[in-house]
Amino acid sequence: QVHLVDSGGGLVQPGGSLRLSCALSTTLDYYAITWFRQAPGKEREGVTCIASDHSVTHYLDSVKGRFTASSNDAKDTVYLQMNNLNPEDTGVYTCAIDLLYYCADDDRPKTSNYEYWGQGTQVTVAS
Repeated sequence: QVHLVDSGGGLVQPGGSLRLSCALSTTLDYYAITWFRQAPGKEREGVTCIASDHSVTHYLDSVKGRFTASSNDAKDTVYLQMNNLNPEDTGVYTCAIDLLYYCADDDRPKTSNYEYWGQGTQVTVAS
């Protein structure tokens, strides 16, 4: 099993920043990790995907230039830096890991490909 613990959410004003973390319970040679988000009443969407080689192959158009995915192998942790936040970024953010497939450039990647999920962290952007 692989356990994922995501954290870093909170309440911020428009224009503010947050950094989300997703800590893995073990070191893995190959993976794809997607940050999903879901706003109330809306479908879950894939914000970004980062692979074990540190490549990032997907961002939602609405977050390009504002969000940056990264990873730190020594800490077995991936991050999502979110800048210039707006109310439309509000939602529950959850990291999930795919141990078989590479990252896909897809706003709605197939959730069944993701074997393990974090618990989710709430991001609220409001004044």
